[in-house]
Amino acid sequence: MLDGLATAKAIKAELAVEVAKLHQAGITPGLGTLLVGDDPGSHTYVGGKHRDCVEIGMHSVRIDLPASASLSDIKAAVRDLNDSKEVTGYIVQLPLPKGIDSNSILELMDPSKDADGLHPINLGRLVMNVSGEMTSPLPCTPSGIVELIRRYQVPTSGAEVAIIGRGLTVGRPLGLLMTRKGIDSTVTILHSASKDIPEAVRRADIVVAALGQPHFVKPEWIKPGAAVLDVGITRTVAGLTGDVDPRVAEVAGWVSPNPGGVGPMTRAMLLKNVVLAAQN
Repeated sequence: MLDGLATAKAIKAELAVEVAKLHQAGITPGLGTLLVGDDPGSHTYVGGKHRDCVEIGMHSVRIDLPASASLSDIKAAVRDLNDSKEVTGYIVQLPLPKGIDSNSILELMDPSKDADGLHPINLGRLVMNVSGEMTSPLPCTPSGIVELIRRYQVPTSGAEVAIIGRGLTVGRPLGLLMTRKGIDSTVTILHSASKDIPEAVRRADIVVAALGQPHFVKPEWIKPGAAVLDVGITRTVAGLTGDVDPRVAEVAGWVSPNPGGVGPMTRAMLLKNVVLAAQN
């Protein structure tokens, strides 16, 4: 079991040590959040981030705007976060209300304070950097997946990886991370127009499902002993459901639970981005 809860707890303990060192140097890392509207899921998610900050001794700043906020109101809040000395990294919680151009907001962010690692400049740096450590932030969910499989010593060198889903937050950046030197996997990104997805998955040593279709990945698709990570989550009448059929656990060598797998890692890597920004 690829236990994201336990791994995230270990990462937060490591980050608490780094935060204490920064405090001794007169530096206080701070996470900022900008939330527009009253989506219950977004409020829960943002609230969790601020509780995480308290847990590791980090400062946090929360800006909540009503759903009626104008584009100029949101841009003003982003500029305030860019200028704030209390904030070393921040996020703009998505989705934004209908009618608001998310790209124009994200592009206005200071790339060095991009705690989600999704600013176009930071994604461009990821594309250009195929080896070595990066000082710019990495996308949180992909870096959380890589860290989870690294800590559980899932072999990646020469491994075939099937990523189901080509989204900007998971699929595309994860493909870039998994092919970097030191990880050295061979990646296939699958999507709605891909031919024979089951056959492509059967060849894979590592499978990452990030498409948002309940129980899409079937046990008969999985190579015995493969690692399977379930990223997608859908609210159904039966509750929250992942992309991977639970019976996959009978075939796979490693499997991430959902919830409790990749989700906690995403939050942990967001904290790591804020701490790294303070160190930089």
